[in-house]
Amino acid sequence: MNSIIKELEKIISIDSPTGFTKAAANYAMDRLRGLGYEPEMTNKGCVLCCLGGEGEPVVFSAHLDTLGGMVAEVKSNGRLRLTRIGGMNPNNAECENAWVYTRDGKKYEGCFQMNDPSVHVNGDYSKQERNWDNMELVLDEFVRTREDTVKLGIATGDYVCFEPRFRVTESGYIKSRFLDDKLSVAVLLDFARRIKEEGLRLRRKVYIYITVFEEVGHGCSSGVPRDARDIISVDMGCVGLGLECREEQVSICVKDSHGPYNYDLTGELIDAAKRLGLDYALDVYPFYGSDADAALDAGYDLRHGLIGAGVYASHGYERSHIKGAENTLKLVMGLSVE
Repeated sequence: MNSIIKELEKIISIDSPTGFTKAAANYAMDRLRGLGYEPEMTNKGCVLCCLGGEGEPVVFSAHLDTLGGMVAEVKSNGRLRLTRIGGMNPNNAECENAWVYTRDGKKYEGCFQMNDPSVHVNGDYSKQERNWDNMELVLDEFVRTREDTVKLGIATGDYVCFEPRFRVTESGYIKSRFLDDKLSVAVLLDFARRIKEEGLRLRRKVYIYITVFEEVGHGCSSGVPRDARDIISVDMGCVGLGLECREEQVSICVKDSHGPYNYDLTGELIDAAKRLGLDYALDVYPFYGSDADAALDAGYDLRHGLIGAGVYASHGYERSHIKGAENTLKLVMGLSVE
């Protein structure tokens, strides 16, 4: 599985909060072209690629866009009030390093801190609510006033990207921000590589669709091939209280906050997992929506499903395991390879 880890590390290193995904999407396009495919980029910036095969077309979707922030205000003290991109939660971003990208191509580092963050000064430090109004990005620049910061070229609307802190332990755990959903993108790109390099034969027509607006709800609302019969979101499997999934497993979601997934397609996923002897779990996600949901909301006539490697601490500093990625890859292959 070293190829997936190497792919993931490269993708993780490319900042790509929703709306700021061009560099990451171009990387995916280049990887697929380099493998001999002919990917297309939609007007919205998503990457669609047919991997080959004939009959009963299936779309495996994953998303490159991540959580992040945007400058909402340059404050009078020269620091930045942020607004969230996607479900970025300030509670678990406190003290995180981050970068501001200006529209003229400059990049500045800072640290996301609570207002007045010194416990030796602020007696209410422990009680203060962590929210976007009570926290600020402190720039690592000589700025003391709003004018100082504006002179750097920083303005409202500039993207703020948080440090992912990627690492892999000797025991196989993968720790990083934004495993949701770059781990699945790495799995699908490795799937595409294996088809070419190992000469895998597809028993149905297979597309991969790498979207860039999932975190705000409309990744697969357009651009899905019209001949598609099934869409399977390859996203993160939730790990948490009341759920069965662990990081080492592939999760098959039977229902999320949008409702149940297609019964027959979910049954096919379960049958494939059993046939292949995979380590898998069935779960209901209480606060979750996927690109497959977005496709149905947009009116596509598809059977839809959702799978993914188990991810602990979703939307925070996330953790998965190489075995979870392996089980996910094998399930994708089990649905589409002879």
